[in-house]
Amino acid sequence: MDKKKIAAALTTCLEEKGKRKFTQSVELIMNFRGIDFNKPENRLNLDIVLPRGRGKVPKVVVFAETQLALDARNAGADMVLGAADIPKLATDPNFKKMLKNTEFISEPKLMTVVGKSLGQVLGARGKLPKPIVSTTVAEAIKQAKSRVKMVTKGKYLPVAQCLVGSENMTVDDLAENIEAVYDKVKAKVTEPSIKSIYLKLSMGKAVKAM
Repeated sequence: MDKKKIAAALTTCLEEKGKRKFTQSVELIMNFRGIDFNKPENRLNLDIVLPRGRGKVPKVVVFAETQLALDARNAGADMVLGAADIPKLATDPNFKKMLKNTEFISEPKLMTVVGKSLGQVLGARGKLPKPIVSTTVAEAIKQAKSRVKMVTKGKYLPVAQCLVGSENMTVDDLAENIEAVYDKVKAKVTEPSIKSIYLKLSMGKAVKAM
């Protein structure tokens, strides 16, 4: 990955900064070659923690009970729900509206309850909760606020896209996030399979970076 070209493409993208009445996301688009994404083993479904964060911090909902629920509240979770609350969330008229800027994590024992009540909706939007294992709930919340997904979509065309930050971030911070995504994808598909990279603001034109 040519860091100078990435920085130049980011600079071009950010020339549109502030021309909208909202903070735009910076998105990374990767095109691939020589990969058959119709084969399940080749598809991308990567969780990536951006080292410099997402810029626009998402809300975090934690499915937990007893001590873990208390720890989640103390760690700044935006919402903490126990087993009895999960089915109620499914019928909340605002539930689907909140999905765009919300991440979910769950203690393992509640994953089945979440799947039964919310799995269809969360799964279709790539929002299934990450189980809290091998880490504290505070660290899990911190990671959720910086996590993005790079997922092959549609008819498995040779292209994938993910958020790498927002327009209010510096070029250096955005470049570091892009490098983290690139390294994670490269580990899955190998570098020669990456044909090209484009960057864009959410409402802007794509700029070739590689």
